[in-house]
Amino acid sequence: MELKIIARASNGYTEKFGIPRQAGCAASVMTRIIFEPDFRIAESLRGIEQWSHLWLLWGFSANEGWSPTVRPPRLGGNKRVGVFATRSPFRPNPIGLSSVRLERIEKTKNEGLVLVVSGADLMNGTPIYDIKPYLPYADIHADAACGFAPGPAPLLSVKWMKGTKQGLPASVVRNLNEILSQDPRPAYQTDSRQYAFEYAGRHITFQVTDSVLTILSVH
Repeated sequence: MELKIIARASNGYTEKFGIPRQAGCAASVMTRIIFEPDFRIAESLRGIEQWSHLWLLWGFSANEGWSPTVRPPRLGGNKRVGVFATRSPFRPNPIGLSSVRLERIEKTKNEGLVLVVSGADLMNGTPIYDIKPYLPYADIHADAACGFAPGPAPLLSVKWMKGTKQGLPASVVRNLNEILSQDPRPAYQTDSRQYAFEYAGRHITFQVTDSVLTILSVH
């Protein structure tokens, strides 16, 4: 079976580190779904505005290989379970599935119709293979068992060092607050070493002490 790339994600997540571990966790972050030239056909999106949420079927473009067992962050990164009992990206077929909110549809001159969605857990440039509407009556299971992840992980408090917000757009400040509150560190790291990552063209350094994440610099 040959999968066709119908679109690609465009957002500020330029590396894997820092991307929320699940869709919907950083609801303020916007992602533009830009269709490939062969699929910039307005008729293919007719009626999509009737849906508030969509499923995205996409590819883990920055991963290589797979493992039959993995170490989920929710288990502290030390206990192994079967890959098919997790949402780990290290799979035989590197395919991801994310539920996102459809915020609006933009009509552009050069890119055709562009979907703007919120809460995506996709890196910039991620290939998208399909888009389907989210159906609450079929996709919600109120009695579902949640295994070792019964609810969201506890959030960190985010503190900015003096001057680090200077010159940043309000949207970037808001997004970084939401992204970093979810503690992007590897699950097995709990010390106060400094970390760095790239977001929206900025280089951000931070460290965590107890339940407080401090943003040290933004360049």
